[in-house]
Amino acid sequence: MASLTSTQTKYLPYVMAIALFMQILDATILNTALPKMAAALGESPLNMQWAVISYALTLAIFIPISGFLADKYGSRKVFLAAISIFCLGSLLCALSGSLPILIASRIIQGIGGAMMTPVARLILVKSFPRNQLLSVMNFAVIPALIAPLLGPLLGGYLVEYASWHWIFLINLPMGLAGLIIGWQLIPDLREATNHLDWLGFFLFATAVSGLTLALEFGSHVGQLSFASIVAVCALALLAGYVWHAKRHSAPLFSLSLFDIDTFRIGIAGNLFTRLGISAVPFLLPLLLQVVFDFSPSEAGWFLAPIAIGAMGIKPLVTPMIRRFSFRLVLIANTILLGLLIISLTLFKDAAQWVIFSPLMVLLGACNSIQFSAMNTITISDLQGQQISSGNSLMAVNQQLAIGFGIAFGAAVLNMLRGRWQIETLVAFQYTFLLLGVITILSGLYFLRLSPKAGDSLY
Repeated sequence: MASLTSTQTKYLPYVMAIALFMQILDATILNTALPKMAAALGESPLNMQWAVISYALTLAIFIPISGFLADKYGSRKVFLAAISIFCLGSLLCALSGSLPILIASRIIQGIGGAMMTPVARLILVKSFPRNQLLSVMNFAVIPALIAPLLGPLLGGYLVEYASWHWIFLINLPMGLAGLIIGWQLIPDLREATNHLDWLGFFLFATAVSGLTLALEFGSHVGQLSFASIVAVCALALLAGYVWHAKRHSAPLFSLSLFDIDTFRIGIAGNLFTRLGISAVPFLLPLLLQVVFDFSPSEAGWFLAPIAIGAMGIKPLVTPMIRRFSFRLVLIANTILLGLLIISLTLFKDAAQWVIFSPLMVLLGACNSIQFSAMNTITISDLQGQQISSGNSLMAVNQQLAIGFGIAFGAAVLNMLRGRWQIETLVAFQYTFLLLGVITILSGLYFLRLSPKAGDSLY
């Protein structure tokens, strides 16, 4: 446990608050801005998904090594380096003149983001006694509730009344504040480390990257054969990681975690459920602006009720789970989420936004219930060293699910429009229908949970 001064005790949680706010804001601010950015870069708005996917995928790849780097090189040095890399990536994004350069810049930004929040969380865990940790964390994660509401609105207004470059430039003053506070307050914490499983890291990173690329290639006319080859190679690399992890004394992710029923079901359910959930915030702003001619700010206001619903339901989630159990809540809520996504197929006219706004509130509330329940049940039965490894894998899984969900939704939409020449509005409707059905079917996976799963938590 680090020995903190009174100033550090008071202000250190602000470090994680700034880091978390920057990361989540950057993950949500692009959604309403993509059509305007596409026009500026000479691209189709329906081909901009990699500006979002590249960031989420980079987070998933580099999160597992953030703790190792902090333990080996010191939490202070790694955190300050993370913010610096994130700000550098933000500046490069703002200076990008083409989509490939923007994607490369987003990858740099993602490398910084992958270390920023996990290392900040690690600093708090190692710096505060257990009896203070809950209140400290509750304060530090407040930005996680605000950023999803602010992101789409801010992104919409910036591209409408300034320029898309400011979406990235606003990170610079926040990053500077984080650097100043971090330089003065962060203790330099280190731990004895084992050698990192670099081979496991390579196998895992290339496998998940290959699977995401296969989805993208498969959506384009004439590239199905190449996509199949990439997918087979990625699956072979994933199998190679499993073979390697069984023989390595300290693998990147221990396969023993999957011997625990709640963890195995939680991870798989999280991945499949988020395919539909993650695609909606990407697809909806495109539908609103490309098909219904909403302005970016109007699209941002349409999405705002999702965040309002998510915040409003938070106090009710724990009592709900206590009353009905994790199993029943997850099954019922996932099915309801799927039905809400399917209901988006009825959105056929811009004037219907008044009817759909309450549905957006309900969608946000169901998202919040889903994420809270899935995340809690996934780590509910982990013990000792399993907690750190399992929590890291869960964070990676969440980012992968976001990347896979957006890639899958974009691939379906592009195939419908490109291969089958379906009208854009109808293609969106079919995409929402498929995503909703997949979400409903993923809810059935939670039938594998024991009726008493997670009871020990309450």
